[in-house]
Amino acid sequence: MTSPALEAFPPGTGAARDRSAAGPAFPGTPDPLGLLDVFGEPFVRDPYPWLDLLRAASPVHHDPGTGLWLVSRHEDVRRVLLEPEEFLPDNAQHAVTPLPVPVLRILARAGFALPPALANNGAESHAGLRRLVTRFFHARRVEEAVPVIERIAGELLARLRPPLDAGGACDLFASYAQVLPCRVLMELLGIEGVEPATLIRWSDASLELFYGRPSPERQLELAELVADFHRWLTATVRSGTVPADSFIGALRRHRLPDGEPLDVRTAVAACFFVFIAGQSTTGQLIATVLRRVAAEPGLWARVAGEAGLAEAWVEEVLRREPPVTTWRRVTARATSLGGVRLPAGAPLLLMLMGSGSDPEVFPEPAAMCPYRPNIRHHLAFGAGRHRCPGASLARTEATVALRAAARALPGVRPAAAEPPLLGLLSFRAPLEVPVVGR
Repeated sequence: MTSPALEAFPPGTGAARDRSAAGPAFPGTPDPLGLLDVFGEPFVRDPYPWLDLLRAASPVHHDPGTGLWLVSRHEDVRRVLLEPEEFLPDNAQHAVTPLPVPVLRILARAGFALPPALANNGAESHAGLRRLVTRFFHARRVEEAVPVIERIAGELLARLRPPLDAGGACDLFASYAQVLPCRVLMELLGIEGVEPATLIRWSDASLELFYGRPSPERQLELAELVADFHRWLTATVRSGTVPADSFIGALRRHRLPDGEPLDVRTAVAACFFVFIAGQSTTGQLIATVLRRVAAEPGLWARVAGEAGLAEAWVEEVLRREPPVTTWRRVTARATSLGGVRLPAGAPLLLMLMGSGSDPEVFPEPAAMCPYRPNIRHHLAFGAGRHRCPGASLARTEATVALRAAARALPGVRPAAAEPPLLGLLSFRAPLEVPVVGR
């Protein structure tokens, strides 16, 4: 018997349609959407032509490769996010690639389970848990955290400057963008007893196992890391030594709507989500922002001193190239979406990146316009009841990271090579941000 969190959602079934959702038919040519592979190199490297085609030709499109219904228009994505009773979050953390028995055994030995806690929780317990998380990430606490972010950024950048000043090269992802949010999160949430590099490795393995398409051999490697992560989380939650004012201490004191204390498995599931979202995805955002800004002539120097420019560029990157590119929902009952009839239990993939490039909402979506009047209308952090509670911290960390790097490393320029990209179902970002000194 396995937890639903360990099972890939079953392939979508057929549905009666009010109009065709299979894409356009061009005489004498194959249906271009028939070539779509959301894990393939063409889509990962340049998803925008595919997203444009989906919005124009098949905005609610059944993808036979994943069994998911791809929802790409801003209007439809927003509707799904704002109607959690109609479109349930239950499948948000299911494994995309089915986990074979040997992998399930590794996870079972570690007691791994992801009961409804935050992103996958549509029950009444969600509101209280969300309030608990929000207390650690609300605007005042984020503002108070700015000196912490600046201090850690300064420490990391100080190590990079000597080789760059000598005309050498470095990778701003591995040495800066990836480490900064991990260390910040550890300080803000009172996480102890683990090295940042270990937490990063555990988090990355979790994302790849549940949102990637790894080989069976790779799944075994990842499962061992995820099992270690879960064992450490469980031991830490059960420990009586955590500070009462820490995040884990707050979870230990939390009471469910019926007055019962939060069980260990759910507390661990909440930590699993928060620790990954709070550092891996923020690191991906910082990496994308650094890469984008470094590639724009003259922009690196401007963000170092021009008030508001770093904030504006972070927001525009969130619209056009968010680190969380998609998210999942499942229909509670038979319904219509974007003119397409969907059965109960239909798994949806909300194309958050595609919605941010919807020309009906954002004119000239391919152009980077950091002062768009409606820029906050993007859905990079979701919307409604499940909107990301760490949105303010992610924005602030990315802004501080960009401005600090531009000031500390004024002479850098991007290396010419195209970096490898993280290409998971719901996460996309450069895995390297190579720069060289002048």
